[in-house]
Amino acid sequence: MKEEYIFALDIGTRSVTGIILEKIDNMYTLVDYCVKEHTVRAMLDGQIHHVEEVAKVIKEVKETLESTHGPLYKVCVAAAGRSLRTITSSATLELNHKPITDHETIKHLELSAVHAAQHTISSEESNRNYANYYCVGYSVLHYKIDEDKIGSLIDQSGQYASVEVIATFLPKVVVESLISALNRANLEMDALTLEPIAAIQVLIPESMRRLNVSLVDIGAGTSDIAITNSGTVVAYGMVPIAGDEITEAVSDKYLLDFPLAEETKRKVVNDREATVFDILGFESTITYDDLVRDIEDSIEKLASAISEEILHLNGTQPKAVMLVGGGSQTPDFTKRLANKLQLPENRVAIRDIDAIQVLNKTDNLPKGPDFVTPIGIAIAAKQNPIHYISIKVNDKTIRMFEMKQLTIGDCLVQAGIEINKLYGKPGMASIITLNDKQITLPGEFGKSPTIRLNKQTATVDTFVQNGDIIEITKGLDGSQPEIKLEELVGEVPPVKISYNDKAYELTPTYYVNNLIKTKDYIIQDRDKVVIKTPRTIKDFFTFISSERLPDEKEFNLFVNNQKMTLGLAENQITVNGKPVSLDYKLRENDQLTVIPKISPTAKTLLEFMNKKYYHQIKVAFNQQTVTLQQPQLILKRGNQVLEEEDKIYPDDHIMIEDKEIDGFIFQDVFRYVDIDLTGANGKFVLTKNDQPTTFYEPIMNGDRLAIIWN
Repeated sequence: MKEEYIFALDIGTRSVTGIILEKIDNMYTLVDYCVKEHTVRAMLDGQIHHVEEVAKVIKEVKETLESTHGPLYKVCVAAAGRSLRTITSSATLELNHKPITDHETIKHLELSAVHAAQHTISSEESNRNYANYYCVGYSVLHYKIDEDKIGSLIDQSGQYASVEVIATFLPKVVVESLISALNRANLEMDALTLEPIAAIQVLIPESMRRLNVSLVDIGAGTSDIAITNSGTVVAYGMVPIAGDEITEAVSDKYLLDFPLAEETKRKVVNDREATVFDILGFESTITYDDLVRDIEDSIEKLASAISEEILHLNGTQPKAVMLVGGGSQTPDFTKRLANKLQLPENRVAIRDIDAIQVLNKTDNLPKGPDFVTPIGIAIAAKQNPIHYISIKVNDKTIRMFEMKQLTIGDCLVQAGIEINKLYGKPGMASIITLNDKQITLPGEFGKSPTIRLNKQTATVDTFVQNGDIIEITKGLDGSQPEIKLEELVGEVPPVKISYNDKAYELTPTYYVNNLIKTKDYIIQDRDKVVIKTPRTIKDFFTFISSERLPDEKEFNLFVNNQKMTLGLAENQITVNGKPVSLDYKLRENDQLTVIPKISPTAKTLLEFMNKKYYHQIKVAFNQQTVTLQQPQLILKRGNQVLEEEDKIYPDDHIMIEDKEIDGFIFQDVFRYVDIDLTGANGKFVLTKNDQPTTFYEPIMNGDRLAIIWN
């Protein structure tokens, strides 16, 4: 391939698109492209679920383009915007009617809210590892003084100041699986970008990003959303419905299989009508107006979902909405979305590759909005690739995605530093006991922490570069204030679980001098504070549930001389359908269930081992389905041969052997059916798959058998 060529891949849920662009000066020309669909469902919501299968399709696209343009070694790719995790969180600062006078304190409060979002997303990990996610940006939804929304916190007086933000995180595994698939296809990642950034890069130049504009990429399975404002991309989002929702509606309404429904939908959009034959063979002509009327509910559902997410991410209606992706051509969609957002119809528009100003218009350009993102990936990944950079924060090295101009605040979030905990302690101290440990409480607000970048004074907004060294030290103490329990222990998010389909929250219980107190209790000198936080199943039944603690006894036995545990012999405790012990630590959204005493059988054991006792085939006999079966396993307890219904007991020694399977013959069917001999004259013909046969003819799964009386 020529050096001036750029090879890019758009790895989507339904297909993989390969693009080769040629850059001359500041313009790009489409040299060639190739689209291959996945043969199996290897992608789910933009995330690679089967690396090998995705790699096969990538390799097919690569080899197709190589046949014309020579070997391809490096490729530009994008992480799917739908892989981004968006978390809404908040942080609160006690004012005691002392107004905030500087923007630095407000920025610290915002970063505390971002850190709370990071805590939420990392709590889903077993090891609560911040490094598994990268914060790629956040935007402020609103500020509050004592629960009242306000435009700015500067010089506002009240008891509390708070901020609510929406923060966006990229899972590390998304990039790692992408790199693995490329490596299997003998490709090296040349540059990386995000799909929403790629589309914005070519459709919304930086000079326009001061405008509040929403870009929506409607694909097959999901619709990705990115919003610009104040010169940058401020938010990303996703809704899990898109073009396939409309295709399914077409399929259901007109009795068409899915591929034909997709083809019909596109033809009606392009040609204003289409003639089709349904699964019953009836012909019908579908006009554009017919289609809009017949699938109106699905179009409304798609428009509602996207408009709601835009309003959630942006806080208000944007100035305009740009639509790309194949699903953007859904009939009457732009009009309905504009209506949902209360925008003029000309403020919601489909944009295709003709809108890419830096792309030369040639005869081989594909039509429609489907190729905006693939071409954007090729251009954006080269112009603004995402790099890893290393920064030292208090002697700890962190690595980050350079998706934007990074600040010290971004580094503190990635390092897991809660900046609100680095403010100086109050002055006059109170001595209390917390969980049998004596501690000293500070007074009112201390000074803000000191931040230095490469030995120079800096703020959380200061930009950083690869190799920078950040030092952050705690601020000076202040004077004596009042301290509440929640300020003492910090915010502890509740863990939400369900027990036997009823919702519970695992929250800490605060004991002060042996009396239960709320988190608003003001600490007094010499208080003895004990915090008990339920975490295990045993804790749950001890502190929260009114039910008694379940008995715990494991059901152990030996299968082919190997020890196996089926669960609990008395009350069986499961979490998310899997047996656990009372020491299991509960996590967010766990489904806890206690199942009464079980009496397992040999069938229970086989199901647990994912084994089938019977070998079965199904045939049609005289147009009725008949299932024939014979044991394919031999189960023994000592010399006793066990049937499926036989009970098993703890500490049993059971041997399981494969049994040789005899093939079925025609006459075996008569063990499973009754023959009506009424009126029969004794003469008959046996047939298999409409051909004469005998009683001893071998039969297979799916055979059609019959006995025909003369």
